[in-house]
Amino acid sequence: MSALRISVVVPCYNAHRYLDETLVSVRAQTYPHVEIVLVDDGSNDPATLAFLADLQPDIVFVRKPNGGLSSARNAGFAAASGSYILPLDADDQIAPDMLARCAAILDADSTADFVYTQIDVFGDERGVVRKTWNRFEQLATNQLPYCMLMRKSAWTKIGGYDEAMREGYEDWEFNLRLSKAGLVGVALAAPLFRYRRLATGMLRSVSQQRHARLWRQMRRKHPDLYGLAGLWSQWRQWCGKPSTHPLALVWLLLAATSVLPDRLFSRLFLVLHRFGHSARNPNVVLD
Repeated sequence: MSALRISVVVPCYNAHRYLDETLVSVRAQTYPHVEIVLVDDGSNDPATLAFLADLQPDIVFVRKPNGGLSSARNAGFAAASGSYILPLDADDQIAPDMLARCAAILDADSTADFVYTQIDVFGDERGVVRKTWNRFEQLATNQLPYCMLMRKSAWTKIGGYDEAMREGYEDWEFNLRLSKAGLVGVALAAPLFRYRRLATGMLRSVSQQRHARLWRQMRRKHPDLYGLAGLWSQWRQWCGKPSTHPLALVWLLLAATSVLPDRLFSRLFLVLHRFGHSARNPNVVLD
């Protein structure tokens, strides 16, 4: 295997404010020979363009017309040389030993397809978010962080990120297909992924305004997972295994979305999300 076994793909669209901190965290990795692939997704902000014009020569730079986050990630994955790839947004960070610890798992276990860690939240909110991957729970709430070290072959096998999902939840839908394809994930207990949570962040705005519509879009795309037979089969397989939330919540949300208007259901989901987040993480500070 070549020396460049790990590529970190960083999409960028008019996002220079924290990008230098993100790149510093990648360069600080204890794992040697990390390739950085930076994808400019059609930025037009002068400050961002000035930053991108002055990149260090160790960065593989990809410039493309604006196509959204999924399109940018797919372009970066396609350009990456590593057999292991980690997506990392332009305002987030990774702990210095994250790549080394995740790669050691993939090296030692040929049946593992991706490795994720717990989440160290910083910014407008602070705390540690712990995730337990349960495939039934994954149908109703995304329990995998987008930032995980995966084999490039896993991305190839499921056809990459869905470039039609430009309004959000592209990570959740990608993770659904990882599960659907039977790919195997391994969790690390340490919070090595540093996720910057901003009051104006995508998750909050999507949860408030578009959650019901986007979730319906995913259910329609995967009728085999969300049909009654598929739900019952997954419930029987996963009901006795650890989960982040009570698995009855999945049935509750499925029932609620069928009777509540989209806006009301999206508000309900946001309340449940925030309540579960604070209850699991007593040290988190919420605005």
